[in-house]
Amino acid sequence: MTGETENLAGRTAIVTGGTRGIGRAIVARLVAAGAQVVTCGRNEPADLDPTVTFVAADVRDPDQCVALVEQAVSATGRLDILVNNAGGSPQADAATASPRFFDAILKLNLGSAMYLSQAAYAPMKAAGGGSVVNIASVSGIRPSPGTAAYGAAKAGLLNLTQSLAQEWGPDAIRVNAIIAGLMATEAAEQTYGDEAAQAAVARSLPLRRMGSGEDIANAVAWLCSDQASWVSGARLNVDGGGERPYFLDLVKGG
Repeated sequence: MTGETENLAGRTAIVTGGTRGIGRAIVARLVAAGAQVVTCGRNEPADLDPTVTFVAADVRDPDQCVALVEQAVSATGRLDILVNNAGGSPQADAATASPRFFDAILKLNLGSAMYLSQAAYAPMKAAGGGSVVNIASVSGIRPSPGTAAYGAAKAGLLNLTQSLAQEWGPDAIRVNAIIAGLMATEAAEQTYGDEAAQAAVARSLPLRRMGSGEDIANAVAWLCSDQASWVSGARLNVDGGGERPYFLDLVKGG
């Protein structure tokens, strides 16, 4: 896929958490496809693409989500694309995690997508339609020990995706989710261990490598393009073929 394949010229996109990791790759990909991109975060990075508009915002706060959308529309006159990418969670023992921690993880990974989608609905409808892409995770479709709140939030995000696709389809607003697999990001060492451990994880996947931000970004660009004009409510697995069932390594011949 290239920027020439998905022509997003003349469209405005909001990408949350677009200053690093997967979000930064998504921002770059949409810019390459011709979109005017607005992104957000706690602090503006010094090396942000000068063509990208940065808005300081905490997406866990509904009022700040509304303000983010309003600033994007004010700056460009429209809103066509929303990528709910901001998310994540540290490891936490489910038995002892505090209610405050649980609420914070739900707000970041699920609440923010709802708040921003609600804020984006009216300007997208006014623009004649739009595309919402929610960045989910394999943690939302299989057990997520050690990050139970995160897994629950991502599972909820997948359901939210399909519900909004049903409700907003008549307004030509498409809503899809990407189920991201095991990713090699800046935080890979915290999640998977050292280089040797990461290499072992990569070998366990059918395509023999972990995913990159560009892999997710390419999928986002396609979902936002006219090539995907009849794709809504979809759960697109971008996971290198999926994780090998552990029991296969325990049985003879596995």
